[in-house]
Amino acid sequence: MRLPYSETRRHPRLGELTTPVTVAVDGPSGSGKSTVSRTVALGFDLAYLDTGAMFRALTWAALEQGTDLTDVDAVAHLARTVEIDQSTDPARPGLAVAGTDITRAIRESRISSQVSAVATNLDVRGELARRQRELIADARRRGRGMVAEGRDITTVIAPDAEVRILLTADEEARLRRRQRQSGGSQVTDATRDEVLRRDRDDSTVSNFTTAADGVTHIDTSALDLQGSIDAVVSVLLERAGGSPRGDA
Repeated sequence: MRLPYSETRRHPRLGELTTPVTVAVDGPSGSGKSTVSRTVALGFDLAYLDTGAMFRALTWAALEQGTDLTDVDAVAHLARTVEIDQSTDPARPGLAVAGTDITRAIRESRISSQVSAVATNLDVRGELARRQRELIADARRRGRGMVAEGRDITTVIAPDAEVRILLTADEEARLRRRQRQSGGSQVTDATRDEVLRRDRDDSTVSNFTTAADGVTHIDTSALDLQGSIDAVVSVLLERAGGSPRGDA
């Protein structure tokens, strides 16, 4: 999908972010959080972290090694020991496990259909949460900050983020978006499974449908991509914007 901004076209109000900022975005599948978060990160010169991709990377590693995903201890051990290299550059997001580029592989249906078994493993969530917090802290040390998106970023991973947003959308809108992403002409059973069943499974360990205190709720059901981006940008500038810098 072509993003509204590019590497050379930053958001015109970029200069209003004068200090490092963490933007935490949660939401169910198909709410628009990944594309919106990446676009906002690109527009405001922030790092970008897709935490769901990290769970997918671990799922890929487990399947490659023949690890039984129902063996919670074995998968947790793998989470603590596997080498995952995740790019936080919104212009070039990517993932590698032990040097193998799996950026495309983690989007395959075999990963989508099984990632919930990994994502609902509480020991795995604890270890990946540690890694995710380290990436967020590193982005702040580098001077700008990060947009991090997932299921429990606003409440567990970065509850102290300057900007916390919950993106939601009704079931029809979420299925329609995922169908368009897959290039299909109609919503398939596989799409329903990927979107609805995954959300049901993940909701057993994370609340990503109700905004916690201090979290701004944005319903994107009736919004197009640009409208969703504009809504998030508005909250970002309201919560973290300051006086424009001279180089803006």
